[in-house]
Amino acid sequence: MKKIEAIIKPFKLEEVKDALSEIGVVGMTVVEVKGFGRQKGHTEIYRGSEYTTDFLPKIKLELVVADSVVDNAVSVVIKACKTGKIGDGKVFVSGVEQAVRIRTEEKGDAAL
Repeated sequence: MKKIEAIIKPFKLEEVKDALSEIGVVGMTVVEVKGFGRQKGHTEIYRGSEYTTDFLPKIKLELVVADSVVDNAVSVVIKACKTGKIGDGKVFVSGVEQAVRIRTEEKGDAAL
């Protein structure tokens, strides 16, 4: 099993969710986060005053999938989120040793 974490632009969430459900990924956790990378924030003008926003609003998706689905899921997230502009986000993949469904105590892939 692998855990996929993706940091994406907020307006891409529905598109990613729909694309993942089309390939059979049924569960995910979504967290509203703030951060910056190479984009380094942006400057805005509010009531005539210019100010810099260092931390930009992003969405962090977390999903755990079977090893057989990882490459396809990562490709789907990238395809749905790619605009070609700075700030599109990042995808991280890491190993998961164990998963347990609390209600039924199913373990491994069956718990997903």
